[in-house]
Amino acid sequence: MDVTIPEKEYFRIGEVSRILGVEPYVIRYWESEFKSVKPARTKSDQRLYRRKDVQELLIIKDLLYKERFTINGAKKQLQKVKKGGGESGEGQSRTRLMQIRNGLLQIRELVSRKEY
Repeated sequence: MDVTIPEKEYFRIGEVSRILGVEPYVIRYWESEFKSVKPARTKSDQRLYRRKDVQELLIIKDLLYKERFTINGAKKQLQKVKKGGGESGEGQSRTRLMQIRNGLLQIRELVSRKEY
């Protein structure tokens, strides 16, 4: 599954839904459970997710769907990752590899846009 985040500052919930491959109500639920995802709001109360929010949601999706954590387990795992340790060797490696992969995919997208 190649997940590339477009080079934009803000994303509407529909765009985030397509990037993650989940329905918008799932994203809203994760937003209510994981306080680290805090989208900005427009005057008309629409959610605008920052790139860091989308990256956080990708990690949450990975923890819930691939790693098979419960919501509470995923919350604890995110706290461990943010504190810089405590994660199991395999989980830590997988999370780091996912971050590296996403970065490389973004670089590939940028390079492929350039015309030489």
